[in-house]
Amino acid sequence: MADQQPIELYYYPTPNGWKVSIALEEMGLPYVMKPVMIGQGDQFKPEFLSISPNNRMPAIIDPDGPDGKPISVFESGAILQYLGRKTGKFYGKDERQKVAVEEWLMWQMGGLGPMAGQAHHFRQYCDEQIAYAIDRYTNEVNRLYGVTNKRLEGRDYLADDYSIADMACWGWIVPFERQGQNLNDFPNLKAWFERMGERPAVQKGFELGRELRGDLARDSEQTRKAKAVLFGQKAKK
Repeated sequence: MADQQPIELYYYPTPNGWKVSIALEEMGLPYVMKPVMIGQGDQFKPEFLSISPNNRMPAIIDPDGPDGKPISVFESGAILQYLGRKTGKFYGKDERQKVAVEEWLMWQMGGLGPMAGQAHHFRQYCDEQIAYAIDRYTNEVNRLYGVTNKRLEGRDYLADDYSIADMACWGWIVPFERQGQNLNDFPNLKAWFERMGERPAVQKGFELGRELRGDLARDSEQTRKAKAVLFGQKAKK
């Protein structure tokens, strides 16, 4: 695929962004990163909304679509499925394996991602510390970690082989401490997390765009302005 036009990856380094950057690296697809500065409101620009109507990144434009014409895809799970079908990689070798991959991909999309995101939000970003919300989502993430830990007992990956389901879940475990979790409580999950982190493509996909984050991880004016854009919170002086 060396002569293929690169896929345009509309991206910011978050767990959902990492899913796709890791997949592109694992699949050996040429791509070019198009930064979406979510703290500055790039996701609301008309040109981005034309390919991602829910104003969320990541999104892609593949110049070499299914009919030889460009195609845009939004929603990280849909992108992973598209790339898996396009390359025939990491999506299961038969229908039974494909079902397993899709089960755990949908589990991440409907459970792990949203619940971990809410835990992270109420623990780290919400100006008002709401004990009920913090406990609710921290406990639910703990339960989901337990589901993953049980699934990984006696197996290396979530489906029979390494797949897009693993790529989807890994980034959501990266900020486990901010979600109020201790990986030592989940030995199978911890081993899987470390196993994944040793893969060169995972490392490269994870590092993509690290510089875009700037000082958003710190309590700064930039952080406060970004929160106003992302969460509708008023920037405090």
